[in-house]
Amino acid sequence: MEFLTEDEAIQVDAALLSSKEKFSTRLGIYALRCLKQIAETEDIKIEDIKPEQVQSWVKNDDSFKEKLELDGNFHQFFSQLVISSLKPLKQASQSENIPIQDLTVKQLIQWFEQESKQNLGRE
Repeated sequence: MEFLTEDEAIQVDAALLSSKEKFSTRLGIYALRCLKQIAETEDIKIEDIKPEQVQSWVKNDDSFKEKLELDGNFHQFFSQLVISSLKPLKQASQSENIPIQDLTVKQLIQWFEQESKQNLGRE
């Protein structure tokens, strides 16, 4: 599974976001992709995924085998990134009034841009 497609990377790069916000957006897109796989495998909604299920998926996914062999802490680190991404994904889905699994890349990018604008207005 690739982190982002070339088209997705172009869309994120074109967004009116800081480097940190672009990183968070990229992470959100990738986490959504991972969470969809976990939800499908476990036959549950993304909102119902537990941290243990994310950790188990990371440990058992073949695409992570090499990283797990190189760094014993990778599964914990990566699992935490995916779990942490649930918060903005839930907020984006609530903003769009749709389930998390129905979010599109475009909607996620727009949500992160909107959040960025709101944060600038608070400063």
